Amino acid sequence: MRNISKDIEVVAVIGAGYLGRQIIEKTALKDYSLMIYDINQEDLDKYTRKVARIKRIKRVKGDVTFHNTLSDAVKDADLIIEAVPEKLELKKEIFIKIDKAAPPHAIIATNSSSIPVSKIEDVVQRKDKVLNIHFYHLILQPMADIMRGTKTSDETFEKGKRWVESIEITPLIVKKECFGFVFNRIWRAIKKECLKVWAGGHADIETIDKAWKIYTGMGLGIFQLMDNIGLDVVYDIEMSYYNESGDPDDKPPQALKDMVDKGLLGRKSGKGFYDYTL
Repeated sequence: MRNISKDIEVVAVIGAGYLGRQIIEKTALKDYSLMIYDINQEDLDKYTRKVARIKRIKRVKGDVTFHNTLSDAVKDADLIIEAVPEKLELKKEIFIKIDKAAPPHAIIATNSSSIPVSKIEDVVQRKDKVLNIHFYHLILQPMADIMRGTKTSDETFEKGKRWVESIEITPLIVKKECFGFVFNRIWRAIKKECLKVWAGGHADIETIDKAWKIYTGMGLGIFQLMDNIGLDVVYDIEMSYYNESGDPDDKPPQALKDMVDKGLLGRKSGKGFYDYTL
């Protein structure tokens, strides 16, 4: 089946962490060529071969290649998805490098969980070709926020939207810029209160997760979801909100920072709110 996102044939993903890999695997099931770069190169070559095998088994077109440098990964791309940690200055650094190395027609999207692309766009020349495409857990929640920058063209926005739809993800259109976008803003309010209840000693994580699962019918609780995301990522996102508002109520609990400092990052480290080594 040919992809329906016209003019986008080569997709580069910069950052192959928890969400980056999900984006890669969803894209791999369609007729796109994938260019992958991550600063952590240890297991990435093996992972790239795994994705290439998926494409062969599913009989879909398009190559999957791993690149040692960011510039090589984006030099032929039509769409670049930046999926690096939730740190504004880091994202700006990556956008500068992408802008210099990518073809003039290429669209640059940030997978930021909270930061509007308008806070990044000043570092690039192609301000009409940037946007937010924020993906959620693509197995449990196959949806993505899509939001313009201050100068994003209608053509860029429409191409991004069609590409999201072409990999069978539901786009959530943000009509007016806001911090946190659509569902992430709602999810963040729930997550924030759950962290407060836990850190304040009002209830343990099992009780909070039990209540959430009974109410929503979901198989995973709030703290299990945070463990899947990575507690370092959760902390960085919460700090993004706090840095934006300056409101002490938005500052994440010290207990969460203590866990991150101890390397208790969730499923990826073996322990977080729950123990995954058992």
